[in-house]
Amino acid sequence: MIGPYFEGGAVLDLFAGTGGLGIEALSRGMERAVFVDMEPKSIETVRANLKLARLEAGAEVYRNDAGRALAAMEKRGRSFDLVFLDPPYRLKHGDELMQSMVDKGLLNKEAVIVLEHESGYKYPEEIPGFTCLRQAVYGDTTVSIYRYEAAGSEEAGSDEEANDESAN
Repeated sequence: MIGPYFEGGAVLDLFAGTGGLGIEALSRGMERAVFVDMEPKSIETVRANLKLARLEAGAEVYRNDAGRALAAMEKRGRSFDLVFLDPPYRLKHGDELMQSMVDKGLLNKEAVIVLEHESGYKYPEEIPGFTCLRQAVYGDTTVSIYRYEAAGSEEAGSDEEANDESAN
């Protein structure tokens, strides 16, 4: 389901757990990955898995909460092409995290967000700035894939078309 989105660039694995999604992305074409999790055991597991996969060189691993991690990445001028969001189901704030990434300039144009969430919880059909590309339900889990539509990208195309028409 997520294979088509591994086309180079940077990936953020927020709430990384074992790091499986970010490691898969690195092994299939992403150039660099940032892994973030609050749990010391998760950080230890991510590092061990990166070592086993021989992918340490392209990875950064941080023990931090999501909000602080996003603020730190903003300060460093980081941006991402692919983001895996798998927050604990009880938090139900994937859409808020997506908006925070937009506000902080952390998403490249047409970045893809893979949001895993509890099937019983429905995120809004429309999340401002994002287009839902696909949703799949796997029992108690739903995976929603969104594409970030950078503000101004449609207007720029419309202006160019208008200028082309006025030149004729």
